Amino acid sequence: MFSFLKKTPATAESSNWLTRLTGSLARTGGQLTALLVPGGRIDEDLYEELETILITSDVGMDATRALLADVRRHVKEEKLTEASQLKEALAHALLKLLQPLAKPLDVSPNKPFVIMLCGVNGAGKTTSIGKLAKHFQTQGKSVLLAAGDTFRAAAREQLMEWGKRNDVTVIAQQSGDAAAVIYDAVQAAQARGIDVVLADTAGRLTTQAHLMEEIKKVKRVIDKALPGAPHEVLLVLDANTGQNALSQVKSFDEALQVTGLVLTKLDGTAKGGVIAAIAKAHPIPVRFIGVGEGLDDLRPFVAEDFVAALLGLEA
Repeated sequence: MFSFLKKTPATAESSNWLTRLTGSLARTGGQLTALLVPGGRIDEDLYEELETILITSDVGMDATRALLADVRRHVKEEKLTEASQLKEALAHALLKLLQPLAKPLDVSPNKPFVIMLCGVNGAGKTTSIGKLAKHFQTQGKSVLLAAGDTFRAAAREQLMEWGKRNDVTVIAQQSGDAAAVIYDAVQAAQARGIDVVLADTAGRLTTQAHLMEEIKKVKRVIDKALPGAPHEVLLVLDANTGQNALSQVKSFDEALQVTGLVLTKLDGTAKGGVIAAIAKAHPIPVRFIGVGEGLDDLRPFVAEDFVAALLGLEA
């Protein structure tokens, strides 16, 4: 069963990752498992309870309606009768919705490949940069970090520490604006033949108009340092913010033309459904998801693995 979720033979490492991801999403998976039990009947009451679970799991109204319509269609076509069979129908529907978001980030077209990270305060940008540095290093890429969060000395110090842990150079200034720091970093990367530049920026609320204008300026300055850059604008989202993450996607995309998402803090309390809400309302590729604080706790988003973990299935 659920063979449509299988991609390649699982390695010990990938099985461990799936186990951790399943544990992180157990809040939603447990509710679905308790509802869709063997022997239960598929009826309107079941659909209503399923709708409630999806909505309270941050899937959102629009995506929930779309998923349930797809599930009903699948149930009718396959002549399913048992509640436990509904899990397979839901897996099909979720995979169809999320698969278009699973587009791995390819940094090979440009050297240096400049990645600008943005997001609200506390979303996990600086920590994600450290993990991304490790990810690209394992691919054999050289990395340079730009400490563009000039608002907080702690952010600069945190990035310097990530640089030490990953043995990569960090371009930083005691003072000065973010655009100047990142401009210097891009020029340094060009001079040194660096493969990937990861540029941090200060967290900002989407309602802070002057700060949103400032980050637009940062992006323009990067383009002046290297025409065509940044090649990727990653929006970092805290998975625990629920439907608020969708409004962040819309606002940052309007300001910066976001090209990819990083979903962080899928580490036990998150419900995970916001990815489906984004897929339905404002689809942007989900490049990475994170489940913890370790260097290896950020991985490329794989739709099949995510659906299997969310529903507590064997992938």
